[in-house]
Amino acid sequence: MLGSQRSRRNVTAFLAGLGLLVTGAALQVSTSATPAAAATPHRILFDDGHAEEAGNADWIISTGKPDPLSQDSSPSSETDWTGALSSWGVALQKTGDYSLKTATSALAYGGSSANDLSNFDTLVLPEPNTLFTAAEKTAIMTFVKNGGGLFMISDHTGADRNNDGEDAVEILNDLMTDNSVDSTDPFGFSIDSLSISSGYPAAISDSTDPVLHGSFGAVTKSLIASGTTATLKPADNSSVKGLLYRSGYSGNTGAFFATSAFGSGRVAFWGDSSPIDDGTGQSGNTLYDGWNDTGATNAALALNATEWLSGASGSGGGGGGADCTDAQLLGNTGFESGATAWSATSGVITNSTGESARTGSYYAWLGGNGTAGTETLSQSAAIPSGCSATLSLYLHIDTAETTASTAYDTLQVQVLNSSGTVLGTLATYSNLNAASGYAQRSFSLSAYAGQTVTLRFTGTEGSKLQTSFVIDDTALSVT
Repeated sequence: MLGSQRSRRNVTAFLAGLGLLVTGAALQVSTSATPAAAATPHRILFDDGHAEEAGNADWIISTGKPDPLSQDSSPSSETDWTGALSSWGVALQKTGDYSLKTATSALAYGGSSANDLSNFDTLVLPEPNTLFTAAEKTAIMTFVKNGGGLFMISDHTGADRNNDGEDAVEILNDLMTDNSVDSTDPFGFSIDSLSISSGYPAAISDSTDPVLHGSFGAVTKSLIASGTTATLKPADNSSVKGLLYRSGYSGNTGAFFATSAFGSGRVAFWGDSSPIDDGTGQSGNTLYDGWNDTGATNAALALNATEWLSGASGSGGGGGGADCTDAQLLGNTGFESGATAWSATSGVITNSTGESARTGSYYAWLGGNGTAGTETLSQSAAIPSGCSATLSLYLHIDTAETTASTAYDTLQVQVLNSSGTVLGTLATYSNLNAASGYAQRSFSLSAYAGQTVTLRFTGTEGSKLQTSFVIDDTALSVT
């Protein structure tokens, strides 16, 4: 059989000329729906200690408290957990990048309890219906100031679900204006006392914003089904930014979704709880399925925002993370400088005519030998804290294998730490994925922000027929 880089290129050209290409089949590992698990999952705490289940509200990810995994340790659909926020929770859980908990008692920071805010990266306040105590407000504001993420979800004015005289508008405004840490408009916005019956607030045009264009998809619109907006005050906090606006509004008024920063932390505001409601929950509640509303992209908005907020701190609400500068981190992305910046098995980076580069003359070619062996290609990069990161590349696969069911030859795309330990496998391709031409593949690496990682491609062939895995035009983009 074939046993050298030179001979594999000759036989590959011959096989391609005979048309021995096998049409692609399903990937062995998903490349988009389930990003590789982070070494240290982002820790999210959902509040349920302030009447979030009063009346028709059911703003919980699961009836398993504090740990939703106690209801179902491996949820595959939103009905595996019970609560109107179960779609949100299950979607995060399935990525492997998040550790989720529910708080049912007073919020605290700097203590020893398992649900102390110092043990989390993000706090979600899903339409609280009782006032926070002075101690809780100090805890929340200190948590954000020290690098935590805060997700505040309001509802329309007058939505007093437990009839105690307070609604989410008043409660969240009270948090921002009457606390011991900073009561001088710390986030740069106030929540409007409005009850807007309906609408589809539209996203601003900003392709670089990680909340509007994150790893969970692009955001175009959200939903108002009795909600409110915010008034922005950039003179008080220049980082405040409106992302989605009520129809007819822009600038500093009518912001339905906004983001800001405070200290080392990040803040997000959403003007209605209907978009996060998945329509299912505990018996007796009248719920509304805004999560799956076809006129909006509420799921992408909730998930992207959670990802962005969680990147604000490197470790438990105390790490702090600066705003990320857009950059491309890989060197020699198209291999035109040969082996520069890359570590590779001899002959992998080539300008051979046995395969074709997507652009330029050089490319990376793993496999193609038709004999048992393993080849690798790798490069290290430091992903800054607080950044959204995406690995993209173009991949072509051709094969002489004739099976439609057995993966004899494989290519693994993996992330390793500086010690060489595999942190996650982004995807595994095989001879079953062979197809003509290049196809772009993209993977979220946001979970590895703050780490220096090695991206490694490993091609492994069996002992008989060849499979070629050809890579070109790579990029590791951060925003």
